[in-house]
Formats: sequence, structure tokens, C-alpha cells
Amino acid sequence: MTFIYHYPPLYAGTLLTRYKRFFADVQLDSGEIVTAHCPNTGPMTGIYLPGHRVQLSHSTSPTRKLAYTWEMVEVNDNGTPVWVGVNTGLPNRVIKRALEQFVFPELGDYGEIRHEVPYGQEKSRVDFLLTSGNRELPIYIEVKSTTWAAHTLALFPDCVTTRGQKHIRELTALLPSARAVMLYFINRGDCDRFAPGDLADPTYGQLLRTAIAQGLEVLPCRFEVNTDGIRYLGLATLAI
Repeated sequence: MTFIYHYPPLYAGTLLTRYKRFFADVQLDSGEIVTAHCPNTGPMTGIYLPGHRVQLSHSTSPTRKLAYTWEMVEVNDNGTPVWVGVNTGLPNRVIKRALEQFVFPELGDYGEIRHEVPYGQEKSRVDFLLTSGNRELPIYIEVKSTTWAAHTLALFPDCVTTRGQKHIRELTALLPSARAVMLYFINRGDCDRFAPGDLADPTYGQLLRTAIAQGLEVLPCRFEVNTDGIRYLGLATLAI
């Protein structure tokens, strides 16, 4: 599979520390120590690893306070080093490109792709809404990026997520008048199975299993991340 997304030129370094959620100090291979923006507000369970290799992108925009952005970190959970995507702003951009290229046959035919569409009783905005000119049901898709893993099992979430719980409720309420899809963006190439992160948020796991029984569709999508870009590897096995 070809790259869906290509990274800009990246700068290699070693992670020193992350603090105040949005800041990470990195020593570049040149020896310079820089403060990079950390585009991940979660606990980064299993991937916040001081001393590990990281890759940063660089912006020349004069309006940015931090020129560097932390893009990925190298981990070795399964005997082989693998890059894990850190930038939680990327998955929706990658999925949009994948939808435009009809990468996911499980979704069938659709003509229009809309994003950030208001829906539901709890004032949500769905990541993507797919519609077609025929009588096919509309498809509502929520995208969740996951980086937490137990060996080759990808897990989501890695902390309590009331927002994620809300999204499951909102999607379930659409059934059966629409197709409701939870798409998990597995942001690392070393996982071939997916399950809810019950240890972190048992309520989320309960809601997900109930929703699946009522017709919620789950697409646990595997992605390989490397310094060139991001490739789609296919679906992981759902280990509910």
C-alpha cells in the first residue's frame, strides 16, 4: 500500500522531558536542545519515554511560538523498533484522504464526504458524514487515535474519556436510521488486534460492547508510521 500521508522533512533527536502537556524538550542530533509543541493532551501511556528517539517537524511560520512539533516516538515493545505517531491532529487528515481514495471497502459506496457535522442530543460534531445520491443510509464516522498497546493488542482509551463515552452514546442513538461507525486509528504498525482499554476506562468498554450488540460498526484500522509517511495496513482483529 502506498503512503496516504507524507511527512515534511523531519529532525531526529532524543526526548528529554514533557511538561504542561503541550511542551517537550528534545535534544536534536545536532546537539541543540529545543522545546517542541506536543500535539497530544493525553497521558501518552507507554509512549512517553524519556531517552527514546523522536522525530520533529519544523515550521517557518513567524506567528508560531514553537517552531518544532513532536511527530513520533520510537518504541520497542515487541522486539523490533517501531515508530508511533504522537500528533493527534494527523489522524483525521489521514482518514479524510483515505476516504477520498475509497481505501475502506467496508464502507461501501458514497458520494459526498462532510466533516465536523453537528448531530445528536449532546451537541456533538461527527468527524465524517458520508452520503450518496441513492437510498443508501448515511454513514456517521467517529475517529479515535490509539497509541497504547499491550504487546500486539492496541487499546483505547488510555484514560477515562467522558467525551469518548458521549460519542458512543450519540452514535448508538442514530441506529437503525443510519450506519454508525467507530474508526480506531491504530497509530503504530506493530499491533494486529484491538480491544477497549478496560483498565483505563471500564465504562467506555461497557458502552462500546453494548453499542456493537445494537449495530455499531467498528473499524480498527492499522497504520504503519515511519519517517517518510503513513501507510494503511488493513483492519486489526477485534478482540472484544
